Amino acid sequence: MLKLLSVRLVAILVGLGFALVALYAFAIGAYNAATEEPAGHLPYKKPMDLSWSFDGPFGKWDQTQLQRGLKVYDEVCSACHSLKFVAFRDLEQLGYSEAQVKAFAASKQVPGIDPNTGEATTRPGLPTDYFPSPYPNNVAAAAANNNAIPPDLSLMTKARGDGTNYVASLLMGYAPPSEELLEEHPEAAPGPGLHHNPYFPNLNLAMAPPLTSAGQVTFDDGTEATIEQMSKDVAAFLTWTAEPTLVKRKQTGWPVLIFLLFATVLAYMSKRQIWAAVKPKK
Repeated sequence: MLKLLSVRLVAILVGLGFALVALYAFAIGAYNAATEEPAGHLPYKKPMDLSWSFDGPFGKWDQTQLQRGLKVYDEVCSACHSLKFVAFRDLEQLGYSEAQVKAFAASKQVPGIDPNTGEATTRPGLPTDYFPSPYPNNVAAAAANNNAIPPDLSLMTKARGDGTNYVASLLMGYAPPSEELLEEHPEAAPGPGLHHNPYFPNLNLAMAPPLTSAGQVTFDDGTEATIEQMSKDVAAFLTWTAEPTLVKRKQTGWPVLIFLLFATVLAYMSKRQIWAAVKPKK
């Protein structure tokens, strides 16, 4: 009995240790989030709190919205930004047929090798290919974008805090700085080749407004292509590129939680049954 109590005590102490470490990490993270000052002490805005179909434990993808977002990326964003971790065949998850994916891939030029000369060339894409970069290298990318290399967007919503809302807010947020802001923070004035955006930590970025007018993209489902609509659609699409298994993970989580709850109850009842006739020694 003494040995059994010792084992239980050690298990309790180990569990308590893990709990204290987790609590400490949570407290440090919460403190840093509450006290962290904006980059450069500039008063940038937090992303807008927008509504998304994939929010919450029962969220799911809106395939129509994802298809609209793909079109915004393809016709606007792909001129500067790559999606190097997304293969054309992945688009079947958005509701496209195999034939549609093949046609879409074939409309893109991807890097290839000339079989006759062995030299680098380009060829029509295949479903197994990944979205190509718009630039041959970083030097060309920087030269075309005021010495700023456009980031790959595959994981962008994971790389930024509150990523989906951040991307949508940034795309909708371009506006000249207010006079009040410039009076308090003269350094917030956009320099040569920079564009003011209150949702960007430095308030000014090299990327010009990509969405400039309503109707810039024509949606196949007839949805009106306002700047707000296009911003939200491409943000949702980039959320899918960053974590295409998001909804599946949520759907899997519920059966796992139910199983763990059932297993816990069963283990407790078994423990009561097994040790019911055992009386501790005094």
